[in-house]
Amino acid sequence: MNWLKKIFSKQDAQQERDPEQSNAYDLIGGDKVIRAIAHEFYQQMQQRPETQPLLAIHRSPIAESETKLYEFLSGWLGGPQLYQQKHGHPALRARHMPFSIDESMRDQWLICMRAAVDKCVKKPEHRLAIIQAISTLADHMRNQ
Repeated sequence: MNWLKKIFSKQDAQQERDPEQSNAYDLIGGDKVIRAIAHEFYQQMQQRPETQPLLAIHRSPIAESETKLYEFLSGWLGGPQLYQQKHGHPALRARHMPFSIDESMRDQWLICMRAAVDKCVKKPEHRLAIIQAISTLADHMRNQ
């Protein structure tokens, strides 16, 4: 009966947390920091000459991509599962298959993400843990 209640009740997305996930979300500062990382990531992509090929494969408006990254990072880092609530399971590799992602694209993505994490996450040990995990994820996205 609880599953039925859950389907029909309007729950606040901020309260819907996956207890199996890490608590990195809380440790780095929660929603405010996750939003800042997503925003800074796309700022980096737009400003750096070496990431223009990566920028070129992103649809306009960039704000939509930024929102999706924020939603994904929220859940991935142990916060509210915003992406899943709106779009279903991330299935990242499948969603990125239409794009040619080689080492160069992966590296461009990581340049932007490292810069965003370095700017937005205060503690060096948290930055390192996030970068290590996101690097593994980025490498998994390669399809070329």
